[in-house]
Amino acid sequence: MIDLTVAAVPFYFGSMGAERRYLATRAEFQGPSAADYTKDDTAASLAMGVGSLLAPFAAAALVKRVIPGKGRFPNALVRTAVGAAVATTIADRLAKREGRIGRAARRVAKIGGPVAIAAGGIAVGTTVSDRLSPTNMWAKNKGRDLGGGALGWTAAIAGWDFIYYWNHRFMHEVRALWAIHVVHHSSERYNLSTALRQPVADVFGVFLPYGLLARAGVRPNLIAQARGVNLLYQYWIHTDAIRRMGAAEEVFNTPSHHRVHHGSNSKYIDRNHGSILIVWDRLFGTFEREDENVVYGLTKNINTYNPLRIASHEHRDMIRDVAHSTNWKDRLSFVVRGPGWAYRRHAERAELGAVSAGFD
Repeated sequence: MIDLTVAAVPFYFGSMGAERRYLATRAEFQGPSAADYTKDDTAASLAMGVGSLLAPFAAAALVKRVIPGKGRFPNALVRTAVGAAVATTIADRLAKREGRIGRAARRVAKIGGPVAIAAGGIAVGTTVSDRLSPTNMWAKNKGRDLGGGALGWTAAIAGWDFIYYWNHRFMHEVRALWAIHVVHHSSERYNLSTALRQPVADVFGVFLPYGLLARAGVRPNLIAQARGVNLLYQYWIHTDAIRRMGAAEEVFNTPSHHRVHHGSNSKYIDRNHGSILIVWDRLFGTFEREDENVVYGLTKNINTYNPLRIASHEHRDMIRDVAHSTNWKDRLSFVVRGPGWAYRRHAERAELGAVSAGFD
């Protein structure tokens, strides 16, 4: 079965070249814009695109070895997570003591907390991905088969789009998932090359499984093809060259709606999560029209074109926050709550530190 996203590679480069020429001509008359191509930004996006194609192969080899109950090291992750959690919990109690014991306990907690959460998260993610894969769910669907015709294709594409909406929304509302997805929002530019700036660490996430479609009777091969259709649709909406699309704006995701999604403007944050259809955002309260100039990038930009830093910066910050936490409530909150919560908690810690320093 042909992977549509790979087969489209020549189209990617051809369309990016055409867009680049158009934007260069536009800039001569209207001045430069955040849509224009720059060497460093485009190179970073293309590097992340290549990484997103290669990463699944390495991830698959890793996952096969560590899936709880199945891999070569079936209980390693679970035992590591439980052992680190127990050690960290004990260390939290001892950390309140003065002297050598307290200092040693704080060092243990600083390491044990991140290890417990990382190992536990990977164990849960790999288990969910394996157990609820389209192939496994197809075997359990009790003979339901929507066929390979119009009904099957419609269910596959619409169903994938619906599940994608929720996964995409969760990637903005759960920091552990945002750490994976933030790669795609890291550019301060917006053009077709931005569409290729894709995550490389999906294996570390826990997502709503697309295998649920197979349980409902959608054939696994159609689910795989629906993924390709979905990703191809998302490619062309990463452009500033198309401004509005009339009545289509009411039903479909368009370049205008997706520009909003990439905006760091306060009114645009966490809006327009749909892929092909914008109706999910309208139904579930996350829709916003483009009615002011979009400022692209993150609320706190990382100012780098290094692909490794682009891919890892939020994971690094999250691990650091967990390591510096002194209780499980904070540790878990830094992972499962939104990025905004982390910023507020940083501010609270800083305020508490300033008050303590004032008393000293």
